[in-house]
Amino acid sequence: MYRVVVIGGGWSGCAAAIAARKAGASVVLIEKTDLLLGLGNVGGIMRNNGRFTAAEENIALGAAELFQITDSCSRHRNIDFPGHKHASLYDVMKVEPQVRRVLKDMGVDIRIMSRVIDVVTEMVELPEEKPKKYIKSLVVTNGVGLGQRNTEVQTIEGDVFIECTGSTGPMGNCLAYGNGCCMCILRCPAFGPRVSISQKAGVTDIMGMRKDGAWGAFSGSGKLEKGSLSEEIQQELNDIGVVVIPLEKKDIVKEKLNLKVCQQYALDEYAENIVLLDTGYAKIMTPFFPLEKLREVPGLENARYADPYAGGKGNSIRYLSVTERDDYMKVAGIENLLCGGEKSGLFVGHTEAITTGSLAGYNGARYLKGLKPMELPRQLATGDLIAYANERLQTREGLMTRYTFAGAEYFQRMQERQLYSTNPEEISGRVARTGLEGIYNEKII
Repeated sequence: MYRVVVIGGGWSGCAAAIAARKAGASVVLIEKTDLLLGLGNVGGIMRNNGRFTAAEENIALGAAELFQITDSCSRHRNIDFPGHKHASLYDVMKVEPQVRRVLKDMGVDIRIMSRVIDVVTEMVELPEEKPKKYIKSLVVTNGVGLGQRNTEVQTIEGDVFIECTGSTGPMGNCLAYGNGCCMCILRCPAFGPRVSISQKAGVTDIMGMRKDGAWGAFSGSGKLEKGSLSEEIQQELNDIGVVVIPLEKKDIVKEKLNLKVCQQYALDEYAENIVLLDTGYAKIMTPFFPLEKLREVPGLENARYADPYAGGKGNSIRYLSVTERDDYMKVAGIENLLCGGEKSGLFVGHTEAITTGSLAGYNGARYLKGLKPMELPRQLATGDLIAYANERLQTREGLMTRYTFAGAEYFQRMQERQLYSTNPEEISGRVARTGLEGIYNEKII
């Protein structure tokens, strides 16, 4: 049976595995930690602003499984918070086990605590054509980090590979471009650093920039233990899902907004207030906030970080490893390597990861069958985002921009192009007119 190998088990990797498996391929999913979903284990925001449109487009295209899980695990639906409307907040402690069960039930071979450290490539000579490079196999160790020995090395072969390794870490990057290791959910010291598959295959990765020209960007939020907050704040979070606490002028640091990866939350309200969202934990919408200062805020006198553990000091650094790709999600220069998620562009969010991962997984299966890859049309927000972000990546200004259905530059574009809608029937009708309704449900192998 044809084999698709997905590297990285975040939202994009899981989406790629599902799409390739539904299309009929044998799928191996390799994840270096002991959890799937990666940053999705501390995320939780769905369907806000244009993400509602994108979620419904994906569902109409046939990629419904992951959205059904996040919808079913939502603690709050149709809520508003600064700059965002009709959001759903899923419980970050309930989603990962459900995703893992769905993948297993579909027959995806999940290899957790397995870290890809190298690739084996080959050049194929073709008559009257330039030689083409392919990945033959991956060199994999058990996922171990600092100070651990006796690693077991194995080789995993495949016919097509999909890189969804993300763009965060390793610790050296967080030290060089941030405030050092903040002990985030990716847990590099325990499971080893991220390795770029595209770079190992000989492709030069792209690094995103901040407005001041520095490389990378801080993850835009953290998690507080809800039980460490006052009874009143806990109750309000449980009942409404959102708490906005004004800060004293001395504690307002607007410069932090430019550090954030999540530019859809780089609004003055997020500097002038502490914004908390209920995702099981209390999600604090700021890259970091000194714990001593945080505990001066009424109701937060006993506050304690759950993620990152050093959230008073800093946060993880992202967008340091983006690969060149086309709008089919194929990596430039490697014939049988595709990509999804943050590896495929300066994208922000779970919905964006599922969108890119689903297309990569489906096109991986089409590659195995010898079929022309599919491109999502720009009449759909999902297709337009993929193409637009790729175009913008060629410019210096584009390297300083993040692309999300939820806000900032791209959400404005969605509205200008009349791609934004909160009417599921209207959205599914738009997908039907492209002729792609249910395309991800078709078995092609």
